Amino acid sequence: MPAAALQGALEIDGLARHYGEREALTGISLSLQEGQTLVVFGPNGAGKTTLLRVLAGLLRPHAGSVLVLGASLPEEAWAVRGRVGLLAHEPLLYRELTARENLRFHARLHGVGDVRVEEVLEAVAISARGGEPLRTLSRGMVQRVAVARAVLHEPELLLLDEPYANLDPAAVELVGPLIGAGSGRTRVICSHDPRGGLAEADTVLGLRAGRPALLKSASAVDSSEITGLYR
Repeated sequence: MPAAALQGALEIDGLARHYGEREALTGISLSLQEGQTLVVFGPNGAGKTTLLRVLAGLLRPHAGSVLVLGASLPEEAWAVRGRVGLLAHEPLLYRELTARENLRFHARLHGVGDVRVEEVLEAVAISARGGEPLRTLSRGMVQRVAVARAVLHEPELLLLDEPYANLDPAAVELVGPLIGAGSGRTRVICSHDPRGGLAEADTVLGLRAGRPALLKSASAVDSSEITGLYR
């Protein structure tokens, strides 16, 4: 029996987003199939985080069309919110709450039970300290809680902004089954790590000043093309 055809997870055509007169994104067009990974490279201010926020339905595009998991944004953002997991540069957690309280709060938003909360706390090895206020945990531990929050509702699409920031090698290995290639999820990753990011990518998008400077299959990209974006 022939393999089932991959379905489109992202379809972006002519995306533009601006802040006042400053163009944050211009002329972004690409497609990504379910289960594949897009890695976005570019210097600070290139538009990487803006792209993630548009895909998460947090920012409205000012031009172009954006389809995420078959839903048109922003009109149908409601249809994909429970199917997308966002790991932002900021952890989107409450510092005065414990790790467990943070996850239970987000669980209620998604109709997820406490059993799943304990499952993801265990997966990121925070169970033993799950009752401590987040402000008392190290930055690496907070990042692991943020990973747990992003996958709590078992999303189909992960939007990951520097997901391995503040994590030591053991922690990177720990979160791999949740947000790595082995998770089986469609992923969009913003990265400054040419070697590591390229190893995870099916498609590479390079941004410079909000414009696409590189868009290729990862197998056709040389790491020097990525480092060239930062010069």
